Amino acid sequence: MSVPALAVRQLCKSFGGLPATDNVSLEVAPGERRLVIGPNGAGKTTLFNLISGDLRADAGSVRLFGEEMVKLRPDQRAHRGLARTYQIITLFPRDSLVRNVMLSVLGLSPRRWHAWRPLPGSGELRDKALAALARVGLEPLAERAVSELSYGEKRRAEIAMALAQNPRVLLLDEPLAGLSVEERKVVQSLLEAIPRDMTIVMIEHDTDAALAFAERITVLHYGNVIVEGTRAEVVAHPRTREVYLGA
Repeated sequence: MSVPALAVRQLCKSFGGLPATDNVSLEVAPGERRLVIGPNGAGKTTLFNLISGDLRADAGSVRLFGEEMVKLRPDQRAHRGLARTYQIITLFPRDSLVRNVMLSVLGLSPRRWHAWRPLPGSGELRDKALAALARVGLEPLAERAVSELSYGEKRRAEIAMALAQNPRVLLLDEPLAGLSVEERKVVQSLLEAIPRDMTIVMIEHDTDAALAFAERITVLHYGNVIVEGTRAEVVAHPRTREVYLGA
């Protein structure tokens, strides 16, 4: 049996005594497409923050391909092959699109320790950034300021920044949120084109699109895993219908 790409064991996090993540456990196989769903306040983004290291867990374990991550900083987890996007867009609006992606690549490069070197002079970083932008269809807009991009283009730019790090596990926090129907189709297509050597875990409220993408689904409710299984199993489960699908 292969080592899970991502293994979470009894992960706990409370805020002021209120559990946000309560003994959450899940395993994601290498190359798997996993969907995490649940109503607002279920603890989905908190779970991602704990996996990525943006929050420190009160208890539990996070393993990436068998290596314990729970005590590592976010940058250390990124160096081991973990990347993510955020629910709220986190880009530098006055800078160009390509420079935003170059900064993402720089974070994993030894050059990050030489901040005095001019960024525009780094051909290798730029080439990697442009390649990432090409993967999401944004290379023609590389020199445009982020502030001039549409919302959908900014969403794709964040995915490009994550892909530029060549992660083994990619966490996507609502990548389709706020997009038009056509923009959703574009993002869905680029996600489907990602090779299987990259494992993807996604939070998404667009149920139809997300269910089409995922192979296995984890349902959270009040910080607990209440249902987990294949698409058919989860959709048919009465608890899913009760707390999330509204049927």
